[in-house]
Amino acid sequence: MNQLVRSTLPNERETLEARAGLRLAAHLNAGTAALPHDVGERLRFAREQALSRARLGRQPQAQAAPMVAMAGRSTLALGGGPSWQWRLASLLPVVALAVGLVTIQMQADDDMVFAAAEVDSALLTDDLPPSAYADDGFAEFLRSPHGD
Repeated sequence: MNQLVRSTLPNERETLEARAGLRLAAHLNAGTAALPHDVGERLRFAREQALSRARLGRQPQAQAAPMVAMAGRSTLALGGGPSWQWRLASLLPVVALAVGLVTIQMQADDDMVFAAAEVDSALLTDDLPPSAYADDGFAEFLRSPHGD
């Protein structure tokens, strides 16, 4: 098809484009009968705008096509793709979550180090030698009442 369009004269090329446009328009018009009324009206309005721009010789600005989702009787129309600001804003919760998890892990590590340091300092400053805590009899002595 590309070779055919390239090898034709400008008038023939315009004729081929016009035919393709008419075929496409006929195909699209055949499918509008099955659409709901509000969707058909929006398509008609968009078609009229495109024709008015074509008559004025203006090129339409490139815009992201809106997405329409239909579920039963309700219709949801969304704009085009998200801009870079929205993408950046959608990353902020993920970054905040990662920073929060790292902070929690660092706090837990600090708590474990401080607890170990507290136990070590209590063992080293106590009157009993550390080997006494490993003795089974000493554990039994601690569990028994001290009045015996």
